[in-house]
Amino acid sequence: MINNKLPKIWYGGDYNPEQWDPETWKEDERMFKLAGIDVATINVFSWAMLQPDEVTYDFSALDATMDRLYKSGVYVCLATSTAAHPAWMAKKYPDVTRVDAQGRKRRFGGRHNSCPNSPTYRKYAALMAGKLAERYKDHPGLLVWHVSNEYGGYCYCDNCAKAFRVWLKERYGTMDRLNHAWNTRFWGHTFYDWDEVVPPNELSEEWDGNRTNFQGISLDYRRFQSDSLLDAYKLEYEEIKKYTPDIPVTTNMMGLYPELDYFKWAEYLDVISWDNYPALDTPVSYTAMTHDLMRGLKSGQPFMLMEQTPSQQNWQAYNSLKRPGVMRLWSYQAVAHGADTVMFFQLRRSIGACEKYHGAVIEHVGHEHTRVFRECAELGQELHVLSDKLLNARAHAKVAILFDWENRWAVGLSSGPSVALDYVKEVHKYYDALFEMNIEVDMAGVNEDLSKYDIVIAPVMYMVKEDFAEKIEDYVAAGGTFVTTFFSGIVNENDLVTLGGYPGELRPLLGIWAEEIDALFQDQHNQIVMKQTWGELQGEYECGLLCDLIHSEGAKVLAEYGSDFYQGMPVLTVNKYGKGKAYYVASSPEAAFLKGFLANLCAEKGIEPLLNAPAGIETTRRVNDGVSYLFLLNHNASDVEVDLGNKETVDLLTTESVSGRIVVPGRGVRILEQR
Repeated sequence: MINNKLPKIWYGGDYNPEQWDPETWKEDERMFKLAGIDVATINVFSWAMLQPDEVTYDFSALDATMDRLYKSGVYVCLATSTAAHPAWMAKKYPDVTRVDAQGRKRRFGGRHNSCPNSPTYRKYAALMAGKLAERYKDHPGLLVWHVSNEYGGYCYCDNCAKAFRVWLKERYGTMDRLNHAWNTRFWGHTFYDWDEVVPPNELSEEWDGNRTNFQGISLDYRRFQSDSLLDAYKLEYEEIKKYTPDIPVTTNMMGLYPELDYFKWAEYLDVISWDNYPALDTPVSYTAMTHDLMRGLKSGQPFMLMEQTPSQQNWQAYNSLKRPGVMRLWSYQAVAHGADTVMFFQLRRSIGACEKYHGAVIEHVGHEHTRVFRECAELGQELHVLSDKLLNARAHAKVAILFDWENRWAVGLSSGPSVALDYVKEVHKYYDALFEMNIEVDMAGVNEDLSKYDIVIAPVMYMVKEDFAEKIEDYVAAGGTFVTTFFSGIVNENDLVTLGGYPGELRPLLGIWAEEIDALFQDQHNQIVMKQTWGELQGEYECGLLCDLIHSEGAKVLAEYGSDFYQGMPVLTVNKYGKGKAYYVASSPEAAFLKGFLANLCAEKGIEPLLNAPAGIETTRRVNDGVSYLFLLNHNASDVEVDLGNKETVDLLTTESVSGRIVVPGRGVRILEQR
């Protein structure tokens, strides 16, 4: 638990006092107290101020900020400032800036413009982290370290090319193994020397985003760039740990951000933190899934909500205001799914540049008489009342959905069979069906211990990594229920097709053979026709996107296609394997089918909804030391009545005892403690 020093849900956000004068600082401190702000993230983009040249370091302003905030009752999440290198560095050392996918050398500007394999960047970033850690190691206001900020973006410079070759040597050892893994006899690509390998960008193998001539090369470059950025992070992490081994270190992730393998990164973060920025029309279940994914990065450990906006973003196409109550509702949604902090970007609005219209606790008007400030202050008071009640409480899901960034990369790079295939969307369809039924879900990585789950779902498991098939076989043989879908078991971790028929290594477990894969246009559909009524499923349902043409090799056929030349072929099968069952869904079904299908599986395993609640009511649960905390989140604009049945509970926000039928206000929250 990271909250020992300040034993409550931390409340605060990004603060940039360097952009303001002393009179404003005094006003900030007054308003922070009114809002209940007790944590400020500082020093995120202050590198140029702290280090005006190669040899000069000036920490005087940061010293004063640290002392002033602590004296006023505000603790610090201290960033290392390395998310944006200084202009003098780019001018004197051109290696520090990136080369983009078109082969263009970047100039100074923006942020996240530092090459992770630049000797200059790595040297000075590590130096800065070490100097900060040595200086502030004993400061009483320091709660947590925040390395850089929102890592992301790839580089294709000469330093990256050299580092890529070193990475490849470590991964493959010999040129023969590399050539085999990349299938380089295709198009005469055989390599005889490591120096012949170049980064796959628009000057070589790739074009138009994820389109590539060689999936193996492009897949490895994504792995390499994720590892390179992680190595840059680790340089700072290790410097910090020399001086403050007991203070947690994190960096803010971005949920479903595509470029980094967050499961690999999670090993080197003491606590996961992430930035949540849904749009007005983002499905509620999509945000919930992302929270659960962030919680799943470290096997269910609570995470930090590092950033959200109090009101609106500045960078989306349509920057809608959060409607009254929504900021509070979405904050509690984060807590419901495992957050032990509620923090914003930003505490005071900037007056210039691209974030001047990004929401803040303190608006440009500069006083507390705004709707946004009132809502923030009310939430701050509630979090003070909650104190440490929810800290370190965990979810106890019996259903897991597997998510794998490398599989996501491979699906995106796969050169077909459909441009409409989106790994994240297919994963979300399964999550959404369970969400609508108020069934708890863990988002888990492929290396997670699966024995704690009754049901494991792996949508579009295109890439089957080494030992994964055996792991799933053992899980099912021991009594587990496994579900996978069309376009699964196709390739190994090098994106080479597993010969012998789809779904490759999963074929014995699933008891099927997929002979062909039909790609449907977006206005085309087929049907899933149930052979007989099965629990919630009966009749026929629509499906589309891809249709695997499968044959049973021992699996029982539960449903068949309803049209086209493969009418009557299996579309839903189940295969008994040891004490368990393995299901195959050969197409992308409509929501009604998934809801009925997953309801049947949960019923077979005795997995019950947390509550039978009306539409728009999200329920989730955290448990700590035998005490259960049930969250009721009303995403409707109007009040909704919910029946708790015989549950005897205490509402943590009102301290009243409640049972039976209760009302959850429109866009409101009830947190119910049950012992």
